[in-house]
Amino acid sequence: MGHHHDPNQPFSIPQIRFIPEPLKPWLLILFIIIFNCTGGVYMAAVSDMVGSTQLLQEDIMMAGYASLVGMALFFAIMFRLKWAVRPKTALGSCTLVLIAANLICMHTSSVPVLVGVCLVSGFFRMWAIYECNSTIQLWITPKRDMSIWFCYIYLMVNSTIQFTGIAALSFSVWASWHYMYWFIIGALLLIYLIVLICFRGISIMQRLPLYGIDWIGMLLWSMTAMSILFICVYGEHYDWWQSEQIRLATGLGIASLVLNLWRTRYLRHPYISLEIFKIPIVPICVAIILVMDLLLAPSHIFEHALMESVLGYDHLNTLTLNWVAILGVVIGVVFTWQTFARRKWTYQRMLVIAFSCFAFYLAYFYFRIDYNLPKEALYLPVIVRSAGYVIVAVLMLTANARLPFPFIFLHGLSFQNMFSAALAAPIGTAIIGRLLKVVMTRNAMLLSQDMDHLSLSASHTPIGELYGMVQVQALLESMKEIYGWLLFVAILCLIGLMLRYSGIRPVKVIEPTYRFIHNFLRNNTGLLRLRKRKVQGDTL
Repeated sequence: MGHHHDPNQPFSIPQIRFIPEPLKPWLLILFIIIFNCTGGVYMAAVSDMVGSTQLLQEDIMMAGYASLVGMALFFAIMFRLKWAVRPKTALGSCTLVLIAANLICMHTSSVPVLVGVCLVSGFFRMWAIYECNSTIQLWITPKRDMSIWFCYIYLMVNSTIQFTGIAALSFSVWASWHYMYWFIIGALLLIYLIVLICFRGISIMQRLPLYGIDWIGMLLWSMTAMSILFICVYGEHYDWWQSEQIRLATGLGIASLVLNLWRTRYLRHPYISLEIFKIPIVPICVAIILVMDLLLAPSHIFEHALMESVLGYDHLNTLTLNWVAILGVVIGVVFTWQTFARRKWTYQRMLVIAFSCFAFYLAYFYFRIDYNLPKEALYLPVIVRSAGYVIVAVLMLTANARLPFPFIFLHGLSFQNMFSAALAAPIGTAIIGRLLKVVMTRNAMLLSQDMDHLSLSASHTPIGELYGMVQVQALLESMKEIYGWLLFVAILCLIGLMLRYSGIRPVKVIEPTYRFIHNFLRNNTGLLRLRKRKVQGDTL
């Protein structure tokens, strides 16, 4: 989708007709919100889906993360797709694919079909979002400042994730989780009608065919990522490497990774180039993301368990945490925009602030966790950890903008997003979930070691109720203990960040113009030589 690139001309979107010019960007933002809400499966309603289908909770979680893998795979070829397919065709096709994916996910009980459809839908969802976002980029930041652009991106992504959770949980409580699918399908049909009526089938720049893309490499990277996901999601269910399934997934993941790295050495344009691993920015960003998701893993496991199992709140009370998280996202984005994007604070200072938020979040629960903890007491730590997460996410994406455009940047962006969006959270959750099970088993044995037949017969409390009390107390003690360990890790990270001085600021993070990227791709993918050979063949 194109627009005027001359900074002296007012911003416009010539591909859209019948709609006033000032409303066109807002229409695309509405499209982005709807596309962000389509996820194949809605993990906020996982308990209701498990209760009404033959699927396990791990099946639904696997499908949800597969959608994020599909989104990460898109970034490596997003510029190629932008100029290979006209905007109207791209948006219309993506919308139809997402409608079909929602219909399949709503009715299928086959795990391979569900996971495969979610993987494909994640790719097309990201394509549709990018098509809209790339159109309004100059409207958001006329200078193409990526530090400002990524603040907008994470405001849209994280807030719509929380809104999607609120909507899915609300439909599940008030009616059925199926209604969330029908609502999204209706919204996608509306988008499709608007695209058919209001969009012109034109392209501002010359189209470039999809020539020289390493589709096999894309398949191998997806196999590696899905193998890691399978191990993390199903590890506890299958008893880790004691089971044949986990061992098979491990072998498949290692084989696909080795084959992919071997192929990459001999290809001119691999799907993800090995050059990114020679640039320190990429591994450092991935390491920071993994540590962050490990520190925040209790938010995926402990918070809902604390509210439902210990404090006894229902789904509607748990839903209020999503609203609080949205407030934290907004605060984090506004703070990052003012300090990092506009005032150009250093990466080090921003990381210290973010990890201070994580340390506060962990310390708060370590010292305050209790049976009588009111719901309102959870608001402040949720706000702080949501703000800290957004700060780190914007910093890591902006750091990638220092990579050479376009190939190395796209490969680094795709590789980093594969971890930040799809793999880091399951890895952190798997580690903390396994740790919780081990610690809770130990604490339950310690708490019940003085309970013998004589004491049980003297007690007027039923044995089942006593066992439940022991389990709840063991859960509370285990969560407190793990919060303490993670707090220690966060403090060590803070000390390391403060001792290592870095004066790097986000001053060289301006994205080149689309015309420059278009010409670079045209000259470096063999398209000129292919066109010359075709012309010579026609003349002969």
